[in-house]
Amino acid sequence: MAIGPVQLIVLAFNEPNFQGEVLAELDRLKENDVVRVIDAIAVHKDAEGEVTVLKRTDLSDDEAAEFGATVGALIGLGAAGLEGAEAGAEAGAEATADGVDVFDEADAWDVVEDIPENSAAALILLEHRWAIPVRDAVVRAGGFRVADGFISPLDLVAVGLLAAEEAEALVSAES
Repeated sequence: MAIGPVQLIVLAFNEPNFQGEVLAELDRLKENDVVRVIDAIAVHKDAEGEVTVLKRTDLSDDEAAEFGATVGALIGLGAAGLEGAEAGAEAGAEATADGVDVFDEADAWDVVEDIPENSAAALILLEHRWAIPVRDAVVRAGGFRVADGFISPLDLVAVGLLAAEEAEALVSAES
């Protein structure tokens, strides 16, 4: 199983107006094999302090076990060579046999304590499926990742790739 680059995204929502758009977009991206949610948790605290928790994964139980075996093998390989890879694969498959659960109930309650009423937060462990062939081509060419990160819209204005008005709108939406 090829695993694409994995990213942790932490989101906050002030006075959220959930209409299903975020979930619909994640569904669309999954259907087109662009990204896949490995594990996610969203916590919403309404104006009265009532809490709603939503968990999500796009992995079936079989995919989760295969994912766990792959990650476990990589960890084991790094820790103890080939013998460690085999032991890590077995442990990883066993740990994820019933699904990936990176963000558990304790994480939800930690988030609840930290967010004000009438707000929400989400943690999403996202696999970038689109990047697998690019990453593999880079590796075959002898390359490796040195750094990565999102570029601010204001930085794109500075290099002339984005209009200032568009960047200001994006930045205000992010803050």
